[in-house]
Formats: sequence, structure tokens, C-alpha cells
Amino acid sequence: MAVDAITDANEAASRLAELFGKASRAVFFGGAGVSTASGIPDFRSADGLYNQKFDYPPEVMLSHSFYETHTAEFYDFYRDRMIALDARPNQAHLKLAQLEEEGHLAAVVTQNIDGLHQMAGSKRVWELHGSVHRNICRRCGHVHSAEWVLDTQGVPVCQECGGEVKPDVVLYEEALDQGVIRGAVNAISSADLLVIGGTSLVVYPAAGLVDYFQGDTVVVVNLQPTPQDARADVVMACDIAAAFDF
Repeated sequence: MAVDAITDANEAASRLAELFGKASRAVFFGGAGVSTASGIPDFRSADGLYNQKFDYPPEVMLSHSFYETHTAEFYDFYRDRMIALDARPNQAHLKLAQLEEEGHLAAVVTQNIDGLHQMAGSKRVWELHGSVHRNICRRCGHVHSAEWVLDTQGVPVCQECGGEVKPDVVLYEEALDQGVIRGAVNAISSADLLVIGGTSLVVYPAAGLVDYFQGDTVVVVNLQPTPQDARADVVMACDIAAAFDF
């Protein structure tokens, strides 16, 4: 199968408009690249989080083991680098919410934890890796906001019971929520169009969920090549926010 390669953002936008216009159960599967235009760094690009210098590698600081053994240092990193309350939805987030409202998009499946899809107005969002906007007491289950966490110091304790609060974010070494996986798989497997955007598709098990797609058309919108490019019908190597400007 010949892959249609597009590098011009205007051409990409025109093609996406055409494909979404014909779809009634499209699913968007996205990653960190969706939010870079909102000022949130991705992970693996030249300016990404994994190429910055910290006392420990970011992938270590975002592990369950580090959270358990260096909780205060984890929270320093979490507050400073993972919570971005000033960020606002960009054109990709806004267009996806519009497409859902118009009946073309069935769901968003995201690896992001920033909540920008919901801020843009998307209602059916499967957050594979959780959200910084939910921080849960390990003792009583009370949910605290990201704003509340930012106002604390050291290891935050629950304002209800004094228990330790942990972000509702899937860390390395932790399993994805099975209910979220089921919802994402159901959406992807019943979709008539799958658009993969802003993700390198190297983080598993999340990246493997795209293999459940049984429809006709796969589109990849990502500046760098991905493992799904050979399977895709259209590969758009351009800025994702510009590609969704239609």
C-alpha cells in the first residue's frame, strides 16, 4: 500500500477536513506533541523533557519507585515540570472539541495528563496516563486539585484526613487503569477513522492500543517518523496545530 505523504500544513488541513467530514465515529489518539503549541514541552524532541538536565533522569523521577523512596523530590519535580496551569488549548484541541460537537469525532484517547482536551470542550476523553488535575488521598480517597497541590510544600497531606496525597497519574512501573483501557479499546475498535497525532508511539502499553483499529483509514500527524507510518494511509509530517486549522 502506497502511503500518501504530506508535509505542507495547508494541504494537511484540507485533507483532514475532508476525512473528518466523511467520518461519524472518528477517534483521535494523541500524545505530548499535541500540547507543545500550548507551551508544554514534549518528552523526546531536542527541547523535550528527556533532553534537559536534572539531578536524576526524568524517567527515574516519574517512576513509582522514585515516588515511594524520594517523595518530596518527586513532588518538587511534579510541581515544577508536570503542572502547567497557565497552558491553554491550542487549535488542535479546539478543533477536536468542535468535531465531537458536530458528530464526527467519537472520542479522544490521550497519553497527556494536562487536561487541555477537556478545557477545550471535549467530553469523551480517555486519559491513559491520568491527569494532574486529580490528586488523591491514599487514605480517604479525597480528590485535590492541581491548584491545591501547587499551594503546598514538600509532600502534600490531605486536608480532610491528613493522609498522603498521590497524583492520579500513571507513573513508570505502574499499570494503566483497566476501565480506561477498555473504554479506549472500544472506541478505537469501532472507529471509522483513526487519526494519530503528536506521539512517537514508543510508550507501551498505550501505543499498542492503535492496533485495535479495524476501520479503513489511518492518518498519522507527527513531525518525526513513527512505527505506524508504514501502516498509515496518510502521513502528515507537519505542525499538528496548523494541520487542524480548518
